[in-house]
Amino acid sequence: MLKILDITLFSLHVLIILANLFAWLWKRTQRLHLWIVGATLFSWLVLGIWNGFGYCILTDWEWDIKRTLGERDLPHSFTQYLSDNVFGLYLSPAVVDGLTVGCFLAAIIGSCYVNFVRKDNTN
Repeated sequence: MLKILDITLFSLHVLIILANLFAWLWKRTQRLHLWIVGATLFSWLVLGIWNGFGYCILTDWEWDIKRTLGERDLPHSFTQYLSDNVFGLYLSPAVVDGLTVGCFLAAIIGSCYVNFVRKDNTN
C-alpha cells in the first residue's frame, strides 16, 4: 500500500511541476495555472515561514513515505531528487534550486502576461 502511495505522490508531484511550468500556455488551463502557482507559492513562502523557504508539503509527505520504505539520504528538494535519481545529472543543490526558481519565475511572468496583459487570449 505504501509503494502505491509513493508512486501516486511521485506522479502527482511531477504533474504539478509540469502544470507550474506549462499550464499557462493553453487558454483552457491559464486560470488553473494561477491557482496551482498560488498553491505552490503558499507552500514555499507561507508554510516556508515555519519550515524553511521553498518548503513543499508534498515533498515532506513523500519523504516520510520513502523513509518508511527504507530509502535514505533523500535530498532537500524533489527537484534535486529528480535531477539525481531520475535524470542522473547530479547537479549541485544550488544549481538545481536556481533552475527551479528561475523556471518557476519565467512561468509566472508568462502566466501574468497571458492572463492580465495580452488582449487577444487565443491559443
